[in-house]
Order: sequence, then structure tokens, then C-alpha cells
Amino acid sequence: MKQRLMDLANRCYQNGHYTFSHFLSASEMDEFFQMKKELAFVPYTAFGGSEAAERQVLRFGSEEMFGYEEAFPVCCISCRPVMPKFAEDLSHRDVLGALMNLGIERDVIGDIFVRDKECYFFCLDNMKQYICQNLRKIRHTNVVCEEADRLPEAFSPVRKREEHIVSSERCDALLSKVYHLSRGKCIPLFQEKKVFVNGRQYENNSGVIREGDIVSVRGFGKFVYLGVVRETKKGRVTVAIEKYV
Repeated sequence: MKQRLMDLANRCYQNGHYTFSHFLSASEMDEFFQMKKELAFVPYTAFGGSEAAERQVLRFGSEEMFGYEEAFPVCCISCRPVMPKFAEDLSHRDVLGALMNLGIERDVIGDIFVRDKECYFFCLDNMKQYICQNLRKIRHTNVVCEEADRLPEAFSPVRKREEHIVSSERCDALLSKVYHLSRGKCIPLFQEKKVFVNGRQYENNSGVIREGDIVSVRGFGKFVYLGVVRETKKGRVTVAIEKYV
């Protein structure tokens, strides 16, 4: 992965045009962040199709560098049942499995958003025609796919506000409260590299989380940290988060 990203950055710099990666997972984005010093010679931006998207495409280059802007090669696809009355409720796994059965690679597909019998997902532009022509069934439900202008608000992840009393804003203290885990069960999550803050792998369990940070834990979910709401009389703090549900 690191060599591939370095090749894209070098091509951008040497050939004088934008270069783009495939969709990168959270762990692959973390590899990129570890290379930021090595890649400092070329600007970059990341985009996954919407603010709600976790999987990201990297674009090397900038308008300041080249004098023009080039859009990300990312498109949104809507997928709905041909006969809604007889359709099944779909899951993320159902949709991803149907896409993989088309013989395509995972890295050409971005985030998948499912609501009941319909779904939206992002893909690379060069795959949209193939997907729309060939994705005809998910499980036992016949579907039709077409390009959409954007991800509808109704399909964006829902966030629920919660407040928790914690001893401090340490990452492990927050995870313990948010996911109802003992400290003994929290520490292995950091050791197993399952914790990410703002897309970067986070191994410092005692690190302080800042207002606006997005924290995700594989197998448990994701939340936005909103900061301290008030202090308690016993020296603890009440913090607010918005958990993705």
C-alpha cells in the first residue's frame, strides 16, 4: 500500500496532473497518515462521496499546483427493488456480497448505506456502467441500479446524543462508558489496533480526546466527541457524544 501511494504522489509531481487512489479503508488511510512527511512534496485531499463516508479516495495535486480543479472519480449509485411489495429487507452484508459476486474488487466500492429495502453506495466512475448493467439481484430480490446525484439525507447515518460521567477525557475512559466495557476489556482494543481517531489508528489508551474528534472502534461502532458539558462536585466530568446508530 505505501509503495502504491508513493507511486501516485510521484506521478502527480513528475507528470503535472492529478492522480487518484482507489477507495481506502480506515487502516489504509492510517498507513497514508504515517507517510505524510514522506509525501510532503505534493498536496492531497480525501473524499468518499459524502461527509458521512468512511472509505476515502485520495487525490494528489491541487488547483494551486496545476491551475485547475479536477473532480474526484466517485459516483453515487441508487439500488431499489423492482417490485417493492415483494422485496426483502436488505443488510450491508447482502449488498456487499452481491457486488463482490460481480467479480469486482472491494477497493472500487466505497461506503454502503442501507435502509430497509433500498440502498445507496459509492463506487469509482469507471465501474458505474458495469454495476448498473449487471447488479440485478440481491439475495432473492430483483433490483434496478442507476446513478444518483447524491446520497439522500434519509440514508445518512443517524447520530444519537448521549451524556456520560467520566473521570477524565482519556480515550479509554470514554470507550469504557460509551460501549459499557470494563477497563480490562478496553485495553486490548488498543493493543489489537481496533481504535481509530479521525481515521488514524490510535494506540495510546491514555491519550486525551478533543472536542470534534471522531472515534471509531472496530466491532463496536463510531461516535463524535462533543466535549465537556459540566463538572461534577466529586471532580468528575459530564461529557457529551453523538453516537452513530
